[in-house]
Amino acid sequence: MAFTLPDLPYAFDALEPHIDAQTMQIHHDRHHKTYVDNLNAALEKHPEFQAGDDIEALMRRFDEVPEDIKTAVRNNGGGHANHSLFWQVMGPNGGGAPTGAVADAINEAFGGWDAAREKLVNGGKGRFGSGWSWLVVGRDGKLAVTDTPNQDSPLMDGQTPLLGIDVWEHAYYLKYQNKRPDYLEAWFNTVNWDFVNQRYEQARRTS
Repeated sequence: MAFTLPDLPYAFDALEPHIDAQTMQIHHDRHHKTYVDNLNAALEKHPEFQAGDDIEALMRRFDEVPEDIKTAVRNNGGGHANHSLFWQVMGPNGGGAPTGAVADAINEAFGGWDAAREKLVNGGKGRFGSGWSWLVVGRDGKLAVTDTPNQDSPLMDGQTPLLGIDVWEHAYYLKYQNKRPDYLEAWFNTVNWDFVNQRYEQARRTS
């Protein structure tokens, strides 16, 4: 079963003024679609890794991927996994402080949301070139903030991403140009904490 591009769960302009409609359309319809198409092309040689359209299952098995397609799966499978989560982590009427169980876990791990947010912003600002800043559940079941280069996924290291911020230029350049810190600050106004809580609860059940 080939991997498919998930629908955007809201309109292209739903995140304005924080993220503009043109960026969302290009990002989803072109960039994400390219990752999916390239991943499917790579997996034609090894259909046993198509994983029934479960991209997270594939990325958790990354060490098993054959060498001849490993780079393609790392880049395009990671891109598909990261973006599939990214669209859901954001939403209209988002932002504010976390609520529910994930808020308690953030308080325990970082001493509060302000400290966690600062780590996420610094991870995004400090990531040279392209990449992501992440809030994850680590292998030990505890929350952590990390960042990854390019389209590397925390799933490859046995972590469960709860929230990821895309700091590739295509995620923000039309509106923010080279002002990545401004994009990072604005991005937090889009966070869908209900979804992040669902991810956290699921991670706790399966850890």
